[in-house]
Amino acid sequence: MPLLKLVPENTNFQFQKLRYVATAVSVLLVLASIALVAIRGLNFGIDFTGGIVMEVGFSQSPNLDKLRANLNTLKVGEVSLQQFGGPNEVAIRLPQQSGGEAGQQKAVHTVEDALHAEFGKGKVTVRRVETVGGKVSGELVRTGALSIGLAMLAISLYIWLRFEWQFGVGALLSLIHDVAITMGFFALTRLEFNLNIVAAILTIVGYSLNDTIVTYDRIRENLRKYRKMDIIPLLDLSVNETLSRTIMTSLTVTVALVALVLFGGEVIRGFTIAMTLGVLIGTYSSIYIAAPMLIWMKVGPDSFIQKDDGSKAEKVGA
Repeated sequence: MPLLKLVPENTNFQFQKLRYVATAVSVLLVLASIALVAIRGLNFGIDFTGGIVMEVGFSQSPNLDKLRANLNTLKVGEVSLQQFGGPNEVAIRLPQQSGGEAGQQKAVHTVEDALHAEFGKGKVTVRRVETVGGKVSGELVRTGALSIGLAMLAISLYIWLRFEWQFGVGALLSLIHDVAITMGFFALTRLEFNLNIVAAILTIVGYSLNDTIVTYDRIRENLRKYRKMDIIPLLDLSVNETLSRTIMTSLTVTVALVALVLFGGEVIRGFTIAMTLGVLIGTYSSIYIAAPMLIWMKVGPDSFIQKDDGSKAEKVGA
């Protein structure tokens, strides 16, 4: 019985013919993403803004509009409600309270008393209360941004040492492309941006790097092998040779992520949506950002050939 092959052997797609169109689209998407983040901003969750999240279970599905109106009369700030997991489970978000930890606890007790008075003490269960102070949230913003930036720089340095500096620049621009578009998506959709999304972005960086390294490794191998081949057909050859692996990896990961988006529940939905988008963008950027950058930086089959002193013999750089 023949094996199922999603990608035929010996494909010969001319990917680099579309590099100008792909680059124009990518530049527009990155600029639009930066504009969205700058103008609309991100919908930061409690991790970054500070405040209180109460996860409450009800015996019957509550009327959210009525519940929101009642809670907004408690003088604890504007209350945000969101169902998660099921219609009987509600996340109640309160803004940061004055008075430090004592003020936070007072607001929690005020909301609990109001819920018990409205629905009955035995019909409401406060399952989890999470509070984040302003100082902690500010530190989380800084450390989250720093972790993403340092991860990208460390990865680029590794690529530089593993291959050549041109490959490191290509990998860094590819990662910036992926992260910028992901953040622009969250600014556009107003999905909550919290520490889970920071973890998703770091995972996207790792996934995109893995795909880029596989492509770059085949490019370097073919640069050694085909000394007289022009760089554009050499890049197309390298991408085609790794295409089966790329599609199979991306497809299997995407199938698992889509299942989590649909059935994984509200708590991890933002993370899985970010990961699904990141896998697709990371696969695209490996082909249309990382590879074409080598053309624009004048990399060719003779770029890394070193000549021994006093000798005409040539060798390929490691």
